[in-house]
Amino acid sequence: MFPEYRRKTPEEILQEIERLKRGRLKVYIGSAPGVGKTYRMLQEAHELKTEGIDVVIGLIETHNRKETADLIGDLEIVPKKKIEYKGRILEEMDTEAIIERAPELVLVDELAHTNVPTSPREKRYMDVEEILKAGIHVLSAVNIQHLESLHDIVEQITGVKVRERIPDSFLHMAREIILVDVTPEILRKRLREGKIYHPSKIEQALTHFFTKSNLGALRELSLREVADDVDERIEKAKKKSGQLTGPTGINEKIMVCVQHGGNAEKLIRRGWRMASRLKTELIILHVAKEASMNRSAEDWRKIQDWKKLAAQFNARFIVEQMNKRQIAKAITDVAAEHGVTQIILGQSARSRWEEIRKGSIVNTIMRYTSGIDIHIVSDQKR
Repeated sequence: MFPEYRRKTPEEILQEIERLKRGRLKVYIGSAPGVGKTYRMLQEAHELKTEGIDVVIGLIETHNRKETADLIGDLEIVPKKKIEYKGRILEEMDTEAIIERAPELVLVDELAHTNVPTSPREKRYMDVEEILKAGIHVLSAVNIQHLESLHDIVEQITGVKVRERIPDSFLHMAREIILVDVTPEILRKRLREGKIYHPSKIEQALTHFFTKSNLGALRELSLREVADDVDERIEKAKKKSGQLTGPTGINEKIMVCVQHGGNAEKLIRRGWRMASRLKTELIILHVAKEASMNRSAEDWRKIQDWKKLAAQFNARFIVEQMNKRQIAKAITDVAAEHGVTQIILGQSARSRWEEIRKGSIVNTIMRYTSGIDIHIVSDQKR
């Protein structure tokens, strides 16, 4: 009756101890390059240093911006690690050296960066996870377009396919998220003044990524993401204090159906954003027509990619054999088994000719079920 007062299990106590040992993460988030995230991080680092906090720089990218470079001042910098790759010497953040130095706080810029392939970890945010595990606090920065669940929305807005991304779950680990916000007009002015990119790239940037409409839309995404984060923190605080009882979305369960088309990852991201807002479970379903031993190498690769994305979003991934059933029947069988209330399908799940010959998947699902909402997601880029 009063779950907040129940005795914790030994496993829960150990988990709580581990959480207390971890470092705290604070992230500055912006709508685009040049808003001033790195500058704000360095300002805070100097303030903390004057308060007696042991602060070091693990990695800062100044992008040749004089004001940013000057602000480093007397802050201690942990030297980068040199890595030989394909006959070249490249530099990466030295995570092990930071952990050995054991400062109270370390600054780590550009969370979504991909490390040199021979590095111990693939992404910089994974390096940050190791630093946090060592009990070191981290101050970091990232732009909104690098958030995994926003990948398709950002591509639709800007026409740019962002390749370096971080899981939403990593950003949600942060104890604090600070939005660094400037207007599109100020950003474009900074760009013209050469404060963001090299002069040779300014004109192209102004007419492509840094258009007023793009920057306005990205700014709105940033504001919305931070507002959602604030709402979630308030909700968690209320639950902890007993003011809010029971999870929201308790009667909802969302299932995304993916096939070997071009929009599977888009569907998964859309499903996660819906599930995240409803605070409910997400299931990702692939109905396989062939036995696992008969799958092509390409199909295997796609399934593994979907599994990785599902793991990022803490979703359950299910591969269901058709076994002489219609694909719609296989979908509804899984939906019934798991109590699904909402199904997400791609518009291209079946061609028009197939619908004429075999019937619409949507119509068939509706015949087999009741009380389930069906969402059709367009695979067109407008």
